[in-house]
Amino acid sequence: MHLSRTDDHHEQVDALDGRVGLGAVLDDLDRRLRRTVAPCRTPHRAWTWEPADQRDTTWWPQGISVAATARQVMVSWYAKTGGSRVSVLDLVARRYRHVELVRPAGDGFEPLRVHAGGIAWHGTRLYVAATNAGLWVCDTDDVVRTAHGYVLPVRHLLAPSEPFRFSFVGLDGEALLIGEYDNATGSRRIARGLPDGDLAVHEAGVRRAQGVAHVDGRWYVTASNGTKRLGTVWSGAEGNLREHRNAVPVGPEDLAYDPATDRLWTVTEHPGKRWVVALKRRRFG
Repeated sequence: MHLSRTDDHHEQVDALDGRVGLGAVLDDLDRRLRRTVAPCRTPHRAWTWEPADQRDTTWWPQGISVAATARQVMVSWYAKTGGSRVSVLDLVARRYRHVELVRPAGDGFEPLRVHAGGIAWHGTRLYVAATNAGLWVCDTDDVVRTAHGYVLPVRHLLAPSEPFRFSFVGLDGEALLIGEYDNATGSRRIARGLPDGDLAVHEAGVRRAQGVAHVDGRWYVTASNGTKRLGTVWSGAEGNLREHRNAVPVGPEDLAYDPATDRLWTVTEHPGKRWVVALKRRRFG
């Protein structure tokens, strides 16, 4: 599979006034992140949102990615009414802020209407999963301050050369990891490769897969089990994954790996049961 650049908005984004970059957001975090304990059977670190975000039934957390410093985390959300956003988290300050994802339109913006089931943050580049369309690509230097807050415009879309569901996305060094969610009899593949090259497609075979990481030849996949049962982590060599039941809280989504701390990160989605969770990778072999 190959990814090709389409829907190019570079000229429109370059012409924008008010670009302040991600640094301005990190200096202006307006919400408190709380340390807590999440219900699962794996030792972990966990954080949760302010009560309004914890209970919100319009916005749902989906994707997660960790900065190289291991201090900052991004979480993507989609709105059931349309639109998407990322939350920028500072784990040391224990604060965060929402930034709306937008698409240039005419003289302004329109909401980026994607599920944002996964994100991958590499340098200033942010990849956002857009299900059947591919990956939207943003540059965090393009964050714009508006009268109503901050927005991050997309620059272009990476579209696949063959049908593939971009349900979640992660990083393996500089390579992208892209996976398909399926709860029935459809395909459950994972693709791996550089964004400007060919991606190798693997048959993962994990039902209800929500996120993927690949470390030292081993695969790690989160899987959900409905709204009441704890989630699962699968791990092992390709074609020989072992199931670790009850390893993560209810409703696990995307998965990210932080090499600086050798931890796996996930985020959970259901109202009243929303946590950002970091797990020691070695617990899964």
